[in-house]
Amino acid sequence: MEMPEPRTAMSRRRLLCAGGVIGVATAAGWWRLARYRPSHEGGMLGVQAAHAQARAGEILLVDIRTPGEWRRTGVPEGAVPLDMRRDDFIDRLDAFVAQDPNRPVALICAGGVRSARLSRQLLAAGYQQVIDVPEGLHGSSAGPGWLASDLPVRPWNG
Repeated sequence: MEMPEPRTAMSRRRLLCAGGVIGVATAAGWWRLARYRPSHEGGMLGVQAAHAQARAGEILLVDIRTPGEWRRTGVPEGAVPLDMRRDDFIDRLDAFVAQDPNRPVALICAGGVRSARLSRQLLAAGYQQVIDVPEGLHGSSAGPGWLASDLPVRPWNG
């Protein structure tokens, strides 16, 4: 029965180098994912402006996150919580839009990815005035976000 050869200093260095390369590649991938923001053809607003315009009734601010997210963080002041995964999402959105058809719809999510994607879909579906709030509640490459900006939220206990 042959015994395996003991690891040499050279094979240990190779193993450490390979592990380091994998670690750097993984970190770079996570960094890129955290900074990713889909493009958006409509308008964009920062969280401060979105808050001010929602309070003034100039925009319909729609929080498209999930009920679990609303429960954990609350809903931005002035926003309507409407889960984008609902089967009747468009019907519910249409009902809100019908109250003031000239008021733009601004979408906010956690970090700007879902709001940008849904904004593009709504524009393609014929909505005329769709605005993305790319910072979201938790921040993104667009800015610190609603919560870090100390903007008010109201509890959601749905």
